[in-house]
Amino acid sequence: MDPAGGASAYGASLAGGGFDFRKFVRQPQTILRLLSWLFALVVFASITNEGYVNSPLSAEAKCIFNQNDSACQYAVGIGVIAFLACLAFLVLDVYLPFMSNAQERKYAVIADLGFSGLWTFLWFVCFCLLTNQWINTTDISAIPVDAAHATIAFAFFSIVTFGILTFLAVVRVRSGIHQDALPTYTEPPADLHTPYPPTYAPTSYNPTTYTPTAYAIYPSPVPDMQQPPASSIPAEDSGYQPPAY
Repeated sequence: MDPAGGASAYGASLAGGGFDFRKFVRQPQTILRLLSWLFALVVFASITNEGYVNSPLSAEAKCIFNQNDSACQYAVGIGVIAFLACLAFLVLDVYLPFMSNAQERKYAVIADLGFSGLWTFLWFVCFCLLTNQWINTTDISAIPVDAAHATIAFAFFSIVTFGILTFLAVVRVRSGIHQDALPTYTEPPADLHTPYPPTYAPTSYNPTTYTPTAYAIYPSPVPDMQQPPASSIPAEDSGYQPPAY
């Protein structure tokens, strides 16, 4: 669930909202990534700058951790990768709230979980290796002790920060999508303005007959000018006799 109490999916707010920078920098996940980035920088920078010294008997520079170059190379390698990965996952944390696809969010969180868990283990190996090699280092007269102590200390701090990041990633994966936060679909109300329901079956049509209405004749003051029919006019004797053949 979102720390502010809003809807969330895989530990991030749903897509569509704006980016809150203050809220982002105050998240425990962001603070731990910045610390992990800083610790990785201290580890590989300390070894790169002061991790190799010349012995009195040789002109070749050797690792300060019992002259074991593999220990220094291992610490620098995982330190540089952790440094770059923390920047990449910070960018991914910024972009995650804008992902509308829940499957893409899931893949991003699983990638965070896998990397954080793996680097927790690798930092643990680095801490144990550097500690063991430092204990077995006999001649420390020409060795910058502070650089060696800082490398070991910040390797241990990286175990803690990446371990907490792994735990937070597990919580985000298990949280998944809150179903209460998603809009639910409901059937639309029936349209009362439709002429017929969808399952209307037309019935047989019964025609009706029209019966005209009889109206009474209203007397008119104008005299009737209509002539009577020819059968009612009396025949006049014109004296004409047809010829007989």
